[in-house]
Amino acid sequence: MKHGADETGTPDRDVREGAPAPPPEADRAAGGVFGGPYRALTAGVLLSVGLVALESLGVATVLPGIAADLGGLGAYGWGLSALMLANVIGTVVAGRAADRRGPAGPMAWGMLLLAAGCAVAGAAPTWLLFLASRFLQGLGVGAVMAMAYTVIGLAYPERLRARMYALLSSAWTIPSLVGPATTGALAERTTWRWVFLLILPIIAVAAALGLPPLRGLRRSGGTGAPPAALPWWRRPLGGAVLLTVGTGVLLQALLLTDTVALIVLAAVGVLVTVPSLRWVAPPGTLGARRGLGAGVAVRALLCGAYFGTEAFLPLGLQESRGMTATASGLGLSAGAITWVAGSALQARRDARGAGRTAATVTGFAVLAVGVALIAVTVMSGAVPVWTALLGWAVGGLGMGIGFNASTTETLRQVPAERQGEASGALQLAQTFATALIAGLGGAAIAFGDDRDSSMLGVFVLTGLLAVGGMLLAHRLRAEPA
Repeated sequence: MKHGADETGTPDRDVREGAPAPPPEADRAAGGVFGGPYRALTAGVLLSVGLVALESLGVATVLPGIAADLGGLGAYGWGLSALMLANVIGTVVAGRAADRRGPAGPMAWGMLLLAAGCAVAGAAPTWLLFLASRFLQGLGVGAVMAMAYTVIGLAYPERLRARMYALLSSAWTIPSLVGPATTGALAERTTWRWVFLLILPIIAVAAALGLPPLRGLRRSGGTGAPPAALPWWRRPLGGAVLLTVGTGVLLQALLLTDTVALIVLAAVGVLVTVPSLRWVAPPGTLGARRGLGAGVAVRALLCGAYFGTEAFLPLGLQESRGMTATASGLGLSAGAITWVAGSALQARRDARGAGRTAATVTGFAVLAVGVALIAVTVMSGAVPVWTALLGWAVGGLGMGIGFNASTTETLRQVPAERQGEASGALQLAQTFATALIAGLGGAAIAFGDDRDSSMLGVFVLTGLLAVGGMLLAHRLRAEPA
């Protein structure tokens, strides 16, 4: 797959419909991200991300209860993996579509698919149908989140981008405060199905307010080869589908009890996943080449460590420590709130010219400490259960710092004509890593003789990912030309 251009073969340029890009003096006069030219766009982007945050945190809180009700505890990891694997397809397709035609269309169909998935989930009578609904939701979430980052790269000057990345994290604030506790209480007092049904009108409001500002943002041109120049499996959609299928086969193989079938299917999954990952990711990703390749690899490690831990936090607190869904949801709230704080802190440091690579290392280190506190609390009844909430507050702080710093540094090095592709690649790395860790953890819990020991193994793995990120972060900055 060629990179650095879209499929039409002409140079890319960013334009506002009906008006050229403002000169630097006009841009400075416009003020911040809520200044006149950006006010509606900023509000629309933040509302869309807030919608995804509400869905993500709300469902994560009640997922153990859904799995128990529908007989899915033996395949618990698929509750997150199905969403994340579909996210890969939504991310890749939306990112490339935005490079060709602008972000309005991908954002619109992303919201439509998210709504369809929530409707199916609310009525799902079986775990299998529920997983199908999660797949639909994942397609929508991938498109919405990829467009959020694409819009920042297209519409905002570099001086405002760190601020916008911080605000994207801030868009999780209200959902993180009210989402887990509300959905947990709703599931306990009525049924978890209402969690999905109540999201539907919120999607409608987000679409009505968030889509109009995107219609004035256009892209035209490109410098890449036309689609026919590549075989179907190396085009964005084909590669994304193969990556999803290969990873799904690998994760399902890990749930098999027949050793021979497990080995054969796992081998097939790896043989499909590895080359397809090379096709859909920017060149140099698997080797963490300096610059964009390393940025995508760092995002994978960061999100594998954070979201991999978060995926099993409610299950660990509810199954091992006997907490209610409402109480365990407070842990997710704590992490989301401190993520916002860490992101805002990094935005201020960035404005003062502080080093982003060092900040990324710091973020990974703080996140590793948070994972360690989570593991100790879930595994040991002698440790007060509130230590888990403290631990995930620490982890969220590290995530906010590392996420903001690494994203800003990575996209700073990407030209305008590749912003959609690069944003999609970062989102792809996030979703692929989360799906993989969730699937591996789910398999460990399904077949472990001791669920507590299996849970500890999951947290050890995510902690090691954080340590690996500390070692890799220095490759974010490309070598000088």
